[in-house]
Amino acid sequence: MSRILVVDDEPQIRKALSVTLRASGYDVDAVGSGEEALTRVAGSRPDAVVLDLGLPGIDGIEVIEGIRGWSDIPILVLSVRGEESDKIQALDVGADDYVTKPFGMGELLARLRVVLRRRQPEDSPAVVSTPDFTIDLAARRVSRADHDSPDHDSPDHDSQVDVRLTPIEWGLVERLVRHPGRLITQRQLLNEIWGPGVDDQTQYLRVHMSNLRHKLEPDPSRPRYFHTESGMGYRFEPTPREPDR
Repeated sequence: MSRILVVDDEPQIRKALSVTLRASGYDVDAVGSGEEALTRVAGSRPDAVVLDLGLPGIDGIEVIEGIRGWSDIPILVLSVRGEESDKIQALDVGADDYVTKPFGMGELLARLRVVLRRRQPEDSPAVVSTPDFTIDLAARRVSRADHDSPDHDSPDHDSQVDVRLTPIEWGLVERLVRHPGRLITQRQLLNEIWGPGVDDQTQYLRVHMSNLRHKLEPDPSRPRYFHTESGMGYRFEPTPREPDR
């Protein structure tokens, strides 16, 4: 039984969707805000999200961005916003499909079946922790152990400081961390972060990877987490291995 998270601030719509989805054989959970949606997705890992865009607090676009920071879970937008620009924005940030209110339940169920068939077999964890730093992909936040803290050596002390990453550095972290142990090629990183037409600009990667290592690696000159595969690309190892020399 697939688990569906319904996110809508209108109680009547949440109730109607819940009743229809359960009658169609789905296990359903429903929340009314973007904050609740991110918490529920990280905690219960539903198989798909049916998401309204007009939410109090964090809006639907920010919810999509938060989920896409760490997961490929299918997202079906269900919104009264029918302008082409709204649809393009939602799809560009990671939604799988878009249904405009008012809608037919038959169409919604058909589109839900389609996005569920596209689901990736596994999601990355929302939070990746190493002995030296922690990456919260959903919150887009990075922190590292505070080695300068006077209590750092205390076994009961867990002092962390936030690390500020540039958008490009975050793009590198996100793509590498979501695929631990897997080689991500130079071309793939360049195309996904800078866009097409810069396949040969590997110096961009070298500069930004160097900056990233200085912010996160205990010894940037001998990386333990972000490794270079010479002439090919980069690999993230969540368990520190022998440093590159």
